[in-house]
Amino acid sequence: MRIRARMSMSADGYVTTPNGWPALTADPAFVSGESHGIREFLDGCEAALMGRTTFEPALTNNRWPWPDLDVFVLGSHRPDGTPDHVTTDRDPVRLLQKLRSANRGGDVHLIGGPRTIGTFHALGALDTLELVVLPLLFGGGMQLTPTLSPDTALTFQHERALPGGSVEIVYSCQGSRTELPSKPASQR
Repeated sequence: MRIRARMSMSADGYVTTPNGWPALTADPAFVSGESHGIREFLDGCEAALMGRTTFEPALTNNRWPWPDLDVFVLGSHRPDGTPDHVTTDRDPVRLLQKLRSANRGGDVHLIGGPRTIGTFHALGALDTLELVVLPLLFGGGMQLTPTLSPDTALTFQHERALPGGSVEIVYSCQGSRTELPSKPASQR
């Protein structure tokens, strides 16, 4: 089982628009559940893991966003209207144990914002960070990096161009890196 975070971001590094919407929703090429390589990404996934803030809007959607996935939600309480088959827990360690116990060999899509991604990365559970960089500039919004430690080691795995001008970049997140150098490489 691999836990894989997949986030879209603007070319200037924001994972949300200035109004707080996920970056992907601002792209004119966006089609929910179909565009930007999401179908290929989900092919190997059996579960979705997210925070309550990401989960709650799904309760009022016209369609259930994760029809073929087991759903695990990190949150301080179980929101009203949560389907019985959804597993919730306020403790990330316990939720991770429940996720691992239920796993049948498939990957896990870690959905959500930087705080949720940072929480599971801090537990050593984040295997890959997959970024879809959009050909848009936002000039503001939420950045991914405030919750990820600067010593997070990112090892490039692969990239691919997507229709509409976006680029998917996949990094392994295992281990940590050394401190940033105090001088540019050309001055060492």
